[in-house]
Amino acid sequence: MNQMPYPTVSVPNDWDRKGLPAWAYHSKAVFALEREKLFLTHWQVVGHLANVPNPGDWLTYDLLGERAVIMRGKDGVVRAFHNLCRHRGARVVDGESGHCKGAIVCPFHGWVYNLDGTLRGAAQPNSFGDMKREDFGLKPIELQTFHGFLFIRFSPGPQPDIATLFAPFDADFAAYGVQDVLPVNVPGWSTDLPVNWKSVRDVDNEGYHVALAHPGLQELYGRTYRDHYLENGLSMSIGWFGDVPGKLWSVRHYAKISPQRDDLPTHLQRAWTYYGLFPNQVFAITPEGMQFYHEIPLSAGVTRLTGKVYRWRNETRETRLARYLAARIDRDTSAEDQQLSIWSNESMQSDAFEGFHLSDLEYGLRRHHDGLRRLLPVLTLTDAPPEDQIAAKNEEMTCKPADRD
Repeated sequence: MNQMPYPTVSVPNDWDRKGLPAWAYHSKAVFALEREKLFLTHWQVVGHLANVPNPGDWLTYDLLGERAVIMRGKDGVVRAFHNLCRHRGARVVDGESGHCKGAIVCPFHGWVYNLDGTLRGAAQPNSFGDMKREDFGLKPIELQTFHGFLFIRFSPGPQPDIATLFAPFDADFAAYGVQDVLPVNVPGWSTDLPVNWKSVRDVDNEGYHVALAHPGLQELYGRTYRDHYLENGLSMSIGWFGDVPGKLWSVRHYAKISPQRDDLPTHLQRAWTYYGLFPNQVFAITPEGMQFYHEIPLSAGVTRLTGKVYRWRNETRETRLARYLAARIDRDTSAEDQQLSIWSNESMQSDAFEGFHLSDLEYGLRRHHDGLRRLLPVLTLTDAPPEDQIAAKNEEMTCKPADRD
C-alpha cells in the first residue's frame, strides 16, 4: 500500500540542514521581490469549473494588488480577466462570487461588457471622441484547467503549462473523480494571521511535527504518514487510517463511518492525501471530499489562509457524516498549525534565533527554501544587505550566480 505509482526524489545523504535566514521573513524589500518574481509569475488555483457552472457566473481572486474575475461566457467558455474597467479602473464586479444575467456593467460609470470580455458600449460614447470598442475590452489573464480546477497566472513565468506540471498527479485526480466535484462552502473560507507567508508554509511542508502537535492526525494516520518529493516543486503526502482505534471522538467515529472506496486504486484507499504545488498551494483529498488551500500574502507580516471545499456528487448520508467528522479533525489541525506559525514567525525577530537545523523528516521545508533561493539568490546571504539595496543585490546575484554566498 505504501508504494507510490510515480517517481519521487530521495532525500540526499549529505545535505545542508539550514533554512532561510531570519531576515528574509520580515524584509519589505524581499516581499516586493516575492510579489514580482514569485507570486505573479506562478500558477495560482482560484476555483473549479463547478464554481461557475452557468453562463454569467463569476468568481474573483485578488493577489498583491492584482485583481482577477473568472467568468463563464454565453458560449460556455470560462475566461479570466483583470477585474478592472478600461475607463477608470474600477472593479467591474465586487465580491467573491456572483452572477451577471447578460452583461457586466461597471458600477462607476456604467460601461457595459459582454460576458466574453468585449466592450459592448460606454455610457455617453460621443463624449469619448473616436474610441474603438474593440480596443477597450477587459484585459485577459492566462487561464488553464486541470481536472476541472482553474489556474491563472498574472504574468509569464518559469512553470510549464498546468497539464505538464501536474502530470504526476493525473492518475490520482482521475481516480478520485475531481473533475465532477461540487462546491460545499460558497464562496470559501479565510483567516488572516499576523505572520509572513513563509512561516505558514514552513509548518505545512513537513510531517515531523505531526506526532506531538496534531494529536488528531497522529491517532488517525500518524504511524503511516509519508512525504514524497517530486520534480518541479511538486510534493505528495499521504497517511492511511483505520488500523488503530482512535481515542478522540472525531477520529474514532470517522474511522468507523468513512466508507470503503473500492473504486480507488489500492494506494488511495483509506487514505488522506495532500498534493502540493510550489510556492503556496495544497490539494487535500479524503475518501469523502476534497479542498484546496493556500497562503495569500497581504504584506510582509500578514497572511490570509484561504481555500474552497468540495464534495463528491451523489453524496450519501454516510459520506456526508464522514465528511463532517473529517472537517472537525481538519479544523483542529488548522488551529494547531496557525499557532505554530505564529510562534515560528515571532522567533525570526529574536536576536537569540540562530537559524534552522533540519531533520531528514523536514526535507520538504528545505526543498521549498531551495526553490525560493533559486528565484531570489539574495536569500542565500546569511546577513541582510541594507533594505534599500536588496533588490539591486538580488539582480547582481542573478546575473552572477558564482558570486552567491
